[in-house]
Amino acid sequence: MFFRRRQETPQTMGLLKGIDPLLTAEVLHVLRSMGHGDKLCICDCNFPAAATATQTASKQHITLTVPLPEALNAICSVLPLDFFMDVQGTYMAPQEGVAMPPAGVEVVSAMKEAIVKNCGKEANIEPLERFSFYDEAKTCFAVIQTMERRPYGNVILMKGCVGPDGNDLKP
Repeated sequence: MFFRRRQETPQTMGLLKGIDPLLTAEVLHVLRSMGHGDKLCICDCNFPAAATATQTASKQHITLTVPLPEALNAICSVLPLDFFMDVQGTYMAPQEGVAMPPAGVEVVSAMKEAIVKNCGKEANIEPLERFSFYDEAKTCFAVIQTMERRPYGNVILMKGCVGPDGNDLKP
């Protein structure tokens, strides 16, 4: 007797209750492997992610085929931020004297909204000049690249601790 295996679709493959389906085993492994104080770079599709990832602690380069805010909603649903630091993350900003383009303003606003939605209004995400951001990204644990096409859709988040209540540990 032959049993035909059901054809799995992205909506049915290995889903877990309460876990966003964008959080693949690879993404969850990276997030779980990070310790408090480790940083994660989540970047747009134009960022030199593969080259940057070779210089990170884990050398991991993961691709998520969604825009940045969607990826951040999934990641921040499980990643605690470090609220014992003044700044929980940084986003790429233009170099001095260069204005942020309207699409960049839009993506930064959506980025902050996704982080605040999942981590609370206390989350402080500050700008970091473009070339300094590239240097900082190399000190991250891993790089997760999205399909975000708007400019300056890049953020680095600092992992914190999960408190006794299961939420981000805050002072």
